[in-house]
Amino acid sequence: MSNIVQYIVVRSDLRSALNWPMGAVIAQCCHATAAVMHLNSEDTDTVSYLQDLDNMHKVVLEAKDEAALVKLSEKLKEHDIKHKLWIEQPENIPTCIALKPYVKDNVHKYVKHFKLLKE
Repeated sequence: MSNIVQYIVVRSDLRSALNWPMGAVIAQCCHATAAVMHLNSEDTDTVSYLQDLDNMHKVVLEAKDEAALVKLSEKLKEHDIKHKLWIEQPENIPTCIALKPYVKDNVHKYVKHFKLLKE
């Protein structure tokens, strides 16, 4: 279980350029994470990940803008990496991607160029 990780990638420009409050940005991460967990609730890695709730490993990264987030989603789809691109309504703004839990070695290459989310 220790090598299973969940990656979350959120747009950093939501705060810097669009002036969203931190709580709203965190809510986007929560929406995407809840959705991807629900959609993949029977997946073997997801089941394993949820068996030890006190030791879940999540990594929250930042994409610079909408284009970078959408590009990542397209790359993940191309390689059949299960994820949820959260699109905030009613604004119709892509804000966040949450990958389902994966063994780190299977997905790290798709997100390694993103930096950890900073305040």
